[in-house]
Amino acid sequence: MARKTVTMEAGTAAPAGRVPGLDRLPAGPALFVGRRSELAALRAAAARPAEGRSPVLVLAGRPGSGRTALAVRFAVTVAEQYPDGVLFSRLSAPDGGRVPPARAARRLLEQLGADTAGVPLPGAVEDGRDDPACVALRSALAGRRVLLLLDDVRDAGQLWPLLADEPGCLVLATTAGPLTGIEDIDPVILGGLDRPAAADLLGDLVGGTRISCDPVGGADLAEACGSQPAALRLMAGRLRGNPKLAVTEAAEELVRAVAEAFAPGAGPAAEAKPEKPEKTEKTEKTEKSGRTGKADRPGTTAKAAGTAKPGKAAPGKRRRGAGEEPKTAGPEPVATPPAEPARDPASWVRPAPEPAEPVPVPDNDPLIGAFTLAYAALPAAQARMLRALTLAPAQCADLRTASALVGCPAPEAAGTLAALAERELLTEEPPAADGTARYRVPGRLHPRLVRLREREDRPAEIELARARLLERLVRLTESARALLDPAGGPGPDSLPGPLRLTSAAHARQWLLGERDLLLGAVADAIGQGDLDGSAGRLVTALLRALPLTGGAAPADLYQLHELVLTVAERHGRPRRASAALLNLGDLQAADGRWEQARGHYRAALEHARGADDEALCARALEGAAGCHRALGDAVRAADWYGRALGLRQSMGDQAAEARLLARVAEAHTAQRRFEEAEREYRASLAVLRRLGDERGREAVGTALADLRERVSAGW
Repeated sequence: MARKTVTMEAGTAAPAGRVPGLDRLPAGPALFVGRRSELAALRAAAARPAEGRSPVLVLAGRPGSGRTALAVRFAVTVAEQYPDGVLFSRLSAPDGGRVPPARAARRLLEQLGADTAGVPLPGAVEDGRDDPACVALRSALAGRRVLLLLDDVRDAGQLWPLLADEPGCLVLATTAGPLTGIEDIDPVILGGLDRPAAADLLGDLVGGTRISCDPVGGADLAEACGSQPAALRLMAGRLRGNPKLAVTEAAEELVRAVAEAFAPGAGPAAEAKPEKPEKTEKTEKTEKSGRTGKADRPGTTAKAAGTAKPGKAAPGKRRRGAGEEPKTAGPEPVATPPAEPARDPASWVRPAPEPAEPVPVPDNDPLIGAFTLAYAALPAAQARMLRALTLAPAQCADLRTASALVGCPAPEAAGTLAALAERELLTEEPPAADGTARYRVPGRLHPRLVRLREREDRPAEIELARARLLERLVRLTESARALLDPAGGPGPDSLPGPLRLTSAAHARQWLLGERDLLLGAVADAIGQGDLDGSAGRLVTALLRALPLTGGAAPADLYQLHELVLTVAERHGRPRRASAALLNLGDLQAADGRWEQARGHYRAALEHARGADDEALCARALEGAAGCHRALGDAVRAADWYGRALGLRQSMGDQAAEARLLARVAEAHTAQRRFEEAEREYRASLAVLRRLGDERGREAVGTALADLRERVSAGW
């Protein structure tokens, strides 16, 4: 049946033209129902006056509760109150790992329009509140009214370095577990939808009259889904794809699928949890009653699901802080001791907060059963595509990456992606700059799909898919470079029409828009170590193309050169390792981190000696000498410059010889060895005269004249 189109409530959408950054938020579901009390609780919390720092709203709920959709909905409704923009960052990796706050801060700075070229490179200090990127973000937010939406925060250690001393900003964080340690937070905790909202969502998603003509079946299906938005959407997609399936039958299928998924020894779902003792019929009925009875009524607590009433606590009850677990059946959790009133920003968070574990998946989670049914009904081509998308960088894909992963034509890949989104198995992301539709594997489904991929796809097929993806990215990156710099050499053979980059502007938009995904793809490939050839070509292509966009951050180039070093050392290529270390040293030196740069230059020298490459040795010696000079050690600077000079003279490189003679003279001058300095300056002038370099002669002559003038003045 046709899918019903629903009009959003009046007054909820902020005009995107007047608030920058709304277009970078996740697209969110086209249909949003319910959650009125939760939205009211968020608005009330945002309206409370803040002192000292940005107010923080926490939206907590287990995977499938719709916490990201609700956060996006709330951000859109209040965006006009933050005219300086809306920023968004996802703080968890697809595999569940945490994203370092420094990396998130750099991306947020770029969204804010701040220049990140002056932000020190990674590794200057321990990743935390004192990281230069985090400090720069907090400074950039001062005096602004900005809304920061931080999705899927893993622990308080990610969040607190990003909190600015600016009460005019608002931070909205979504999380699966408690953020232990951050003070003055009253989290809004999501459970299932209430009965009317669940029925409305099913009816509008399925379309037609199937739900309205069978209200009992609709209620049974909502109950079997635990009123979870994600499970409801998956089952609605199943009903849309199977018009002959009765609603009551769908509910019965889901109950059976959940029971089978959590039976001992059952497939991927059982692998995610340890085996449980077999339950009696009486126990199952008791648990079902406890799960689906009170939880469906608004204002009650679903203990089995670990949910609670959103918003403020009931009158007479103490409000629960962000560091406390919701009440569950079993022993009473130990309460977090009350914190002293915080005044110093360092006291907003207790020292060294422990990373929080995600909310555990409860027994008989209906989301797993709904996914099992949806996946089993997929045609083979769609199932293969869905499994392959777990290999895409950040699990985001468009027709360019999807067609490479499965080896099919681009139009076929586009149709398959749209079909999977129609079945609610993919979420729509904001389109690319050229309008290309983009999709993402939901984080709640990613672990199950990875297990299915490992079980159903041969290792050789997986490796081939990854290789095709890397080669596609290499061709796209080289095509972009050729469009941005036609004089830099020809590009690769043209890609098919739907995949092709058509102009320099299109190439720049693609490179900047896909930069994070490209960096993630090459880092993942080099981390696995089995496709170093393709990964190395992609690194080389990115190092040539990204600087041409004008938006390449030094931190990105630093990461790429580190990857080059990893591959070179893995394969025993000292010359390539030396070149990578020299580039890293240059970036550190440009950043003013002379000690770290000197270490890179010395390591480069060792590799260059192993490769018996005099040019690289001379380059490393000169770099290390420059670091000694910047650190005020003129004696070592003169020594290292002299060693580099000897190598350049033996190579017959007169231009480098003239430059190094002048550097040695400068080092002698710093030691007040004026006669030696004048001798080296005159030798440099003689070499430049032979080369006919008038500009060089003028510069060195000026330095020599200045030296003579100062000596004659008694210096």
